[in-house]
Amino acid sequence: MSGTTSTVASRAGVNAEWLAKRVEDVLEPDLPICDPHHHLWDFPAHRYLLDQLREDTEDGHNVVSTVFIECTAFYRAEGPEHLRPVGEVEFVNGVSAMAASGRYGDDRPCAAIVGRADLNIGAAKVREVLEAEVLAGGGHKGGEGRFKGIRHAAGWDPAPEVHNSHTNPPEGLYRDAKFREGFKVLSDMGLTFEAWLYHPQLPDVASLAAAFPNAKIVLNHCGGPLGVGPYVGKQDEYFADWQKNIRAIGAASDNVYVKVGGIGMKVNGRDFHELDAPPSSEHLANVWRPWMETCIEAFGPKRSMFESNFPVDKVSGSYRTYWNAFKRIASGASADEKRWLFHDAAATFYGLETL
Repeated sequence: MSGTTSTVASRAGVNAEWLAKRVEDVLEPDLPICDPHHHLWDFPAHRYLLDQLREDTEDGHNVVSTVFIECTAFYRAEGPEHLRPVGEVEFVNGVSAMAASGRYGDDRPCAAIVGRADLNIGAAKVREVLEAEVLAGGGHKGGEGRFKGIRHAAGWDPAPEVHNSHTNPPEGLYRDAKFREGFKVLSDMGLTFEAWLYHPQLPDVASLAAAFPNAKIVLNHCGGPLGVGPYVGKQDEYFADWQKNIRAIGAASDNVYVKVGGIGMKVNGRDFHELDAPPSSEHLANVWRPWMETCIEAFGPKRSMFESNFPVDKVSGSYRTYWNAFKRIASGASADEKRWLFHDAAATFYGLETL
């Protein structure tokens, strides 16, 4: 990665020299992919912008489009506090416009943009932020741009070893009346919502989906199974409870989707990054299969989308290896099912062109 190679892992935990120890052949290289979850940022110790993203997406797999997900990058430095997240949408819309020029090829990075709005600030201010983000994403009243919706992360746990979400949410955010006041504005505007929280909180997503049956919700990262602090080595113990909650959410409403991925992070506790060499796609697929197959069975291929969660998940393997692992997990699926899992479910949810 340009500007990040070091024997010391970067701020994102990415060690380029370690990743280079494994290079696999690409499986099913012609299968079209819409990657529905990645970030862009520029930290002092780690940069992941368009060039670094393209190094990953153009490394053999047929990634035709991607979706940017908020990460508190490039907020406005001035102006009202509640409007500062609009700067992130402005930044990514510029990146998307660069890619849409065709200068870098036919693929479309950041074809859709998911920003952030604090849904706790009251209906009027929430609407002000969302309308500003629609405009920042190239949309207008009566017309749709690249901005599709928001993520308001709710990851919270009492254990100090479990770092709460980057926006420091309180316990029980998705059940809070003030939050739901803002959520109603989002839903009424037809915008999407990314639900990100940890596995003990999954009933909160079920409650939110039940309260807003017409909202477009996607559950991030297989529902956030934890493996640090009090959860170290406990994944097998809580799997049945996690599975029950995933199935309940999947059965609750046809407008709730799931992102199948995002479980190579350190918080998931698999410690792939401590291996002498990166794990193979076979290794990743064997570890992840019960979790990912549960999600796909619960939501069906038309509401399940494989995701990279890069560069966060890059701590555990390369982009090429990740998508090979997903393809191994989906090896028994039909061609039509693969089209949904790797492209059309994401494209449908975010309003992009399907195959």
